[in-house]
Amino acid sequence: MAELEPRQAETARKYVPFPVPVGVSNRHVHLSGFDLETLFGTGYELKVLKELSQPGEFAAQEVVTIVGPRGVIEGVRILGPTRDQTQIEISMTDAYRVGLRPPVRDSGDLDRTPGIAIVGPKGVIALARGVILAARHIHMSDDDAVRMGLRDGQRVSVHVQGERGQVMENVLIRVKADWVLEMHVDTDEANSALLKSGDKVHILQ
Repeated sequence: MAELEPRQAETARKYVPFPVPVGVSNRHVHLSGFDLETLFGTGYELKVLKELSQPGEFAAQEVVTIVGPRGVIEGVRILGPTRDQTQIEISMTDAYRVGLRPPVRDSGDLDRTPGIAIVGPKGVIALARGVILAARHIHMSDDDAVRMGLRDGQRVSVHVQGERGQVMENVLIRVKADWVLEMHVDTDEANSALLKSGDKVHILQ
């Protein structure tokens, strides 16, 4: 079979007929309640800086410093609310900076991940695990999943158009009743495709 010319190949792509907005995720920390109190003091509660796209989630005013074997990153934003376990999401560029090689993981899958130190205004914690490169994923509601013919936990491929267009594979579908449709990628992934928050991508059938 003859190889398709670029414009023909573009036409031949089959998309799920609903574009997906992109949200570019910078490095951040999710803290457990216990670790929050260790870093900021007993009874401390996070203060909302701005609401995020997903209901109930927010960027907090508070930031921390993370310290790896070979480097330090200051001003790392905390995202709320608190979780059952502390998790640090960084890019591969950040990982080189602090001297770690974290795996790509779905949120919450922290077994066999590297640890790091976190410094707050009232204390320091030395985590044995918790640093990941967050797997790219798409949040969607139950209704979105039905109309797109997708299911929670499914992996799909996503086409990014533009000058540095590419196909992103192994994109996790995450479904919850009230979630807002949005694909999350980290800063390295966004930069490689010249993506910015609010751009649209397409799920390939």
